[in-house]
Amino acid sequence: MLTRNCLLLFLWILVNEGSVFSLHQPSSPLGRSRSGRERGRSSVGSLRNGAAGFQRVKRGWVWNQFFVLEEYMGSDPQYVGKLHTDLDKGDSSVKYTLSGEGAGSIFTIDQTTGDIHALRSLDREEKPYYTLRAQAVDIDTNIPLEPESEFVIKVQDINDNEPKFLEGPYTASVPEMSPVGTYVTQVTATDADDPTYGNSARVVYSILHGQPYFSVDPKTGVIKTALPNMDREVKEEYQVLIQAKDMGGQLGGLAGTTIVNITLSDVNDNPPRFSKSFFHLRVPESSAVGSAVGRIKAHDLDIGRNAEVEYTIVPGDGGAMFDITTNEHNQEGIIILKRPLDYETKKAYTFKVEATNAHLDPRFQSFGAFKDTATVKINVLDVDEPPVFNKPSYVMDVYEDTPAGTIIGAVTAQDLDASGSPVRYSIDWKSDLDSYFDIDPVEGTISTNELLDRENIAQHNISVVATKLNSPVLTSRVAVTVHVLDINEFPPELASPYETFVCENSKVGQVIQVFSAKDQDLPSAGQQFSFRTSKEDIKNKNFTIRDFGNNTAGVVTKRSGFRRRLQEIYLLPVVIEDNGYPPKSSTGTLTIRVCGCELDGSLLTCSAEAIFLPVGLSTGALIAILLCIIILLVIVVLYVGLRRQKKKETLMSSKEDIRDNVIHYDDEGGGEEDTHAFDMGTLRNPKVVKENLFRRDIKPEMQRGPRPPASQGSSDIRDFINQRLKEHDTDNSAPPYDSLATYAYEGDGSVAESLSSIESLVVDFEEDYDYLSDWGPRFKTLAGIFGEQSEIHSDSTNTENTH
Repeated sequence: MLTRNCLLLFLWILVNEGSVFSLHQPSSPLGRSRSGRERGRSSVGSLRNGAAGFQRVKRGWVWNQFFVLEEYMGSDPQYVGKLHTDLDKGDSSVKYTLSGEGAGSIFTIDQTTGDIHALRSLDREEKPYYTLRAQAVDIDTNIPLEPESEFVIKVQDINDNEPKFLEGPYTASVPEMSPVGTYVTQVTATDADDPTYGNSARVVYSILHGQPYFSVDPKTGVIKTALPNMDREVKEEYQVLIQAKDMGGQLGGLAGTTIVNITLSDVNDNPPRFSKSFFHLRVPESSAVGSAVGRIKAHDLDIGRNAEVEYTIVPGDGGAMFDITTNEHNQEGIIILKRPLDYETKKAYTFKVEATNAHLDPRFQSFGAFKDTATVKINVLDVDEPPVFNKPSYVMDVYEDTPAGTIIGAVTAQDLDASGSPVRYSIDWKSDLDSYFDIDPVEGTISTNELLDRENIAQHNISVVATKLNSPVLTSRVAVTVHVLDINEFPPELASPYETFVCENSKVGQVIQVFSAKDQDLPSAGQQFSFRTSKEDIKNKNFTIRDFGNNTAGVVTKRSGFRRRLQEIYLLPVVIEDNGYPPKSSTGTLTIRVCGCELDGSLLTCSAEAIFLPVGLSTGALIAILLCIIILLVIVVLYVGLRRQKKKETLMSSKEDIRDNVIHYDDEGGGEEDTHAFDMGTLRNPKVVKENLFRRDIKPEMQRGPRPPASQGSSDIRDFINQRLKEHDTDNSAPPYDSLATYAYEGDGSVAESLSSIESLVVDFEEDYDYLSDWGPRFKTLAGIFGEQSEIHSDSTNTENTH
């Protein structure tokens, strides 16, 4: 084989004019490849006399690519190829060197012959090729004979890797009832071998398990259905084993497998079906309206929304009494009671129920109707029920103070069961703690047990219990409301004291007064009053009473020609009666005055009492009266003011009046009880005044010298007055404080002596003021002042008598 390769290489060199390429025989993977050499003319420059340098020469040898078989299992190193140059004369003067990937560790070269060997087994899947550099040098001087050249050692592939499914195992689904060739999924296997060399990486797919339901494309790995109308309800899941084999599926190729789990998805290809065509249910008659009385179910082999069932009741015998709904969790039909059941009225009901799919698939409607029908019969069971009252509640009325034992009403209950048990009645003691009422246990009549007072309790709410005699545990209750009515305790009376008048020019049949009545009894809303003339006054020729029927009445004249000068006042008795229980009546009296009126009936004049009546005075008259009153008040006020002004001028304007004057500074004192601001002794005779007395209303800033007493022998009053004026002008403690300056000296020679009441000591002190205490609390303060003066006078008298 080596000889054959050399011959082919030589022929190829001749054709390509000196270009050398590596050759190998694809059909023989075990054969070795060598590099070709290009022969030609070349000249090598040598180093002489120590001068180093190269002359450019034509390359005498070239190698391009070597091949090495992977997974070599021999004991000796694997021969790769041979390097050779034309400069090598075979005298061992040329040394070959190798560098690059794997040089020395994986590949080695014989320095003398240029043979390359692989030291260990190589794996193409790990590294497909190696790039190395080779050079021929002088063995003695290590001077390169030619430039370094690069070449590649390629690892030649062998079929040592089986196909692998990197994404397996696979899961897929396909709708049931799918036609043949429906796409399911696609599987892919990869082979690590070289796809460019031989058939080591060419994969072919096949089914090892899963036929005849599915098929796989040998080249693409696409899985499709192989049988039509595969039914999920028959078999839902399939497990398919897929094989991938290299070498094009030929014998000796390597293979890998994977599992594909295929599930048939559901479609609505099955209608609902009842497990039986007749359902028998039993329902107690005491079942509540709206409660579930039974369940039926139509089974659907489909799943999910394809198995949702809708139930309807076909109109018929019992369709109005019941309704049916679907339980979303288990798709059961729940029969619900719409109306109350009564065993005594009807003992059984029969109707049909239809079940249909909620979501239909038009592809399968040709299979038939997707619905089913079943008959339901419901038997009503008799239940021992409590008595039933003929009313949901009772309302009764009774007047207060009704005698005990009076029947105020009755309740009625009956047993509707077939047995027809008697019923007994009782009052729940919790609703009538004070036992105001009693009930007949057989008849159900309710009566009062004691007197009722509306003012205490106006309404009673009691509970009556009805019990079956043959089954005491079955009871029913009803509410009874008892209203306590107010008895007619107060008679009616006139609504107000009417002021009635009749005009002198009134006509016969004229209504001169409309009046109404009132009553203190309750309620006032429903009261009715009637009015009439009393029996004693039925022959009255002047007036009569006309009842209007709306709780009002009118006074009607029976004649004309009333005259005030003949009779001014008429009295008309009126009998008023109410509609209470018992009815009450009273007699009221209307006072009718005869007055003068204008032609239109307006009042002109009447008696003194009627002048100021609003009904007889016009607006202008009232205004005139008010203006007169105001004018009179103004005149009185002006008169009183003038009188006061005149009095003040008389007392204060006379400069020649030398009588005692009171100086007023508009500073109010403490009232009648203030006896500390003034010295009451100054009102007495100056002869009694002690020396060195000071004013009590102020605190003097400096001590005043003793004032010499007035000389009784002075003949000149003017000198006396001037002396006193001078003393007051120089007094620092003088006004603005209130003070009373007294000049109780009239001079000598006066036959009449002093006329001042201030010095009338004898009259003041001898008079007895005790009678002031008997005049009441208003004179208490005045009595205290004068009583104190009387005591002082008595003490001073006793002192003088002692001296």
